[in-house]
Amino acid sequence: MALLASLFALLLGRLGQVQLIEGPPPQARAGLTTRLVTAHATRGAILDRDGRALVANRFTTTVTVPRSVLLDAPDGGRALVAAVAEALGRPFDELWGKTMLCGTRGAPPPPVCFNGSPYVPIPLATDVDSRRALSLLERPEDFPAIGVTAEPSRDHPLSDTVSAAHLVGYVARPTADEVAGSRGEMDDEDLVGRSGLEAEYDSLLRGSNGRTVVSIDPRGAVTGTVSSVPPTPGLDLLTHLDADIQAAAEKALARAVSRARAGGHAADSGAAVVLDVTTGAVVAAASHPTYDPGLFVGGISAADLRRITDERAGAALRSRVVAETYPPASTFKVISVPAAVSAGASLRDRYDCTPSYRIGDHVFNNYESRGYGPINLHRALVVSCDTVFYRLAHESWRAQGGLAAPVSRVDPFVAMARSFGLGRPTGIDLPGEAAGTIPDRAWKREYWEATRKESCERARTGYPKVAREDKARAAYLTRLAKENCDSGYQYRAGDAVNLSIGQGDLAVTPIQMAVVFAAIANGGTVWQPQVAAGFRSSTGAVTEIPPHRVGTVPVAPSVLAYVRRALGDVTRPGGSAGSAFAGFPQDRFPVAGKTGTGEVFGQDATAWFGGYGPTTRPRYAVVVVIGQGDSGSRIAAPAVREIFEAIRREP
Repeated sequence: MALLASLFALLLGRLGQVQLIEGPPPQARAGLTTRLVTAHATRGAILDRDGRALVANRFTTTVTVPRSVLLDAPDGGRALVAAVAEALGRPFDELWGKTMLCGTRGAPPPPVCFNGSPYVPIPLATDVDSRRALSLLERPEDFPAIGVTAEPSRDHPLSDTVSAAHLVGYVARPTADEVAGSRGEMDDEDLVGRSGLEAEYDSLLRGSNGRTVVSIDPRGAVTGTVSSVPPTPGLDLLTHLDADIQAAAEKALARAVSRARAGGHAADSGAAVVLDVTTGAVVAAASHPTYDPGLFVGGISAADLRRITDERAGAALRSRVVAETYPPASTFKVISVPAAVSAGASLRDRYDCTPSYRIGDHVFNNYESRGYGPINLHRALVVSCDTVFYRLAHESWRAQGGLAAPVSRVDPFVAMARSFGLGRPTGIDLPGEAAGTIPDRAWKREYWEATRKESCERARTGYPKVAREDKARAAYLTRLAKENCDSGYQYRAGDAVNLSIGQGDLAVTPIQMAVVFAAIANGGTVWQPQVAAGFRSSTGAVTEIPPHRVGTVPVAPSVLAYVRRALGDVTRPGGSAGSAFAGFPQDRFPVAGKTGTGEVFGQDATAWFGGYGPTTRPRYAVVVVIGQGDSGSRIAAPAVREIFEAIRREP
């Protein structure tokens, strides 16, 4: 009896060791077939500064059925699917197609087939009326194992009044390479940000997917759950954007384009930007042409994608706020005044504002202004006299050594432009930002070396295709090609004087000019423009993004104050934008600014206006540009006024 008791105790001990410590033997574990199922995280929302959702998740009702239920049915589940189709008022073929995995034998082509995991319940019908879907759950005897879920998709709740398409961006399915390189963090059913904030903060908005390991039988039907890790929702993105001001900017930009086109101008592109001058926060930014971000919800059609990316149709997908450059024209004069002072000019002197200015055999004319005789720099800004700045830039160029100056010699106008942030990306938290161009001596040399071969070839052959339509233009282009071939590396007097009025090869983005006017308004601080203000977790915890100070412009406070006083008179009677701001309540909300009309060879002029307000305590800088829009005072300035009308109504 003692021996039997000992053997029995040994048997129980071994059984406990196997069951509780070692687990099943390798053979048993090998017989358990499992699959990994991904539970997708809910993507975070994008909110304006008042908490209004610019982008959110819209939940659609989906009716599902486990694959095992269909496999167990004698008819493969056809009767059950037919009953569900009848109850939902949907065609049977539509629901039956979803029971077959895309790519398997007999499956219909996408999107009728199911392009998802075979180990999750089959989504028989999506975007179902919730009342009809819930009625199925009330009759389990007729609809065994039928489930109802709420599936999220991207939604734009304010789309009736606010687009913000180029700011918020859009999402799309990941590529095969992205899935392969994600180390299991995403699959082909995830959504990935492709532009705007959706792309810039994709990893935070996307969250982390959950993972469930299920056991399956030889038929591929799920028999149980082995382990499960729930998904972590994405963070909500809090922004500095104001939906009301954004709506006003979009409307003002659209009306400016309409005004320009009514005057016979192409007005093929444009942008409007509103910055908080105290922090660099982006309060609004609109781009023209625009598109509906809702096109990408559920997958964009090939025809729509071609339409919004076609260059001939305006390439609406490209943001003119950050990715397009324009000559800044006379808005650049807010930089030229402190540049001239740094080169030795005096704010107390008077300078001759003649109708034109000659350098060698070339005559440079006033564009926005007429001759006013001797005037100070304050008046030169107010009436936008080009010839005053021609003289100052020419004298500075000669003082540097003219054509004999070495490539390393830095022009004071170039140096001042760089200190305001031109010629490099601003660092805004939006993808695809262009750096722009400051055509200094080094740039001229590099550009000449890169284009000399083509210039010399054109100097030899001319422009026969252009000549068939416009002989004068072809002759001009041929002369230009010969000049560039022979001495295009030289930083000529014409380059210097054109730069002083924002012309020539100088190119800037609208966001860069908004940063410039913000720095003028706030006393010289250059802020990095920032759209995002912070993040909020599902628990309500908020992480703020602090403003980033890039630097301070090397300009005396007295000089900046001088420029601000002049800009304040630009919007008054007698100023270049006086007509545009006639009747605006300057006593309650005084604004300042500068017009610009940029000449572009072979095209209509580019219309600019940059300003800030209220001048008593500067808070917002506003910039509007219309490509091929003609006059800055007639086209861009009224748009800025409209935006300030919306701003001053804000509490």
